[in-house]
Amino acid sequence: MSAERVVAEALSWVGTPYRHQASRKGVGCDCLGLARGVWRALYAAEPEAPGPYSMDWAETGGGDRLLVAARRHFVACPDRVFAPGRLILFRWRPHLPAKHVAILVSREAFVHAYEGRAVLVSQLVPQWRRRVAGVFAFPAASEG
Repeated sequence: MSAERVVAEALSWVGTPYRHQASRKGVGCDCLGLARGVWRALYAAEPEAPGPYSMDWAETGGGDRLLVAARRHFVACPDRVFAPGRLILFRWRPHLPAKHVAILVSREAFVHAYEGRAVLVSQLVPQWRRRVAGVFAFPAASEG
């Protein structure tokens, strides 16, 4: 999948209001919903339905479900290079599971759904960089 297509689709979501569990461009999404919506635009269907989840699911569900799912459907980038078009996962503290998803639009910026706001572009400042739990590439179209 070309980085340009991923970036263009991610940027087209900017301004979409934050809505927990939603995944509809212009209507509402959370961070997972943004990644799901970009995936749907690129591959026409989602790889799996996430099922319902609470806002604190990562703390209460056990395991690192988001990281495991990313490994199942995306291509892990062990080089951890922050390249445009890559998916990045964040964890708030080293001992906690990953719980936030974003899509890099440049080496220094990413698109994500921010609770209480909307989908927006943020700079990949040191406070964000040190929370990165994983970097993934979207698979080739035949793999998606």
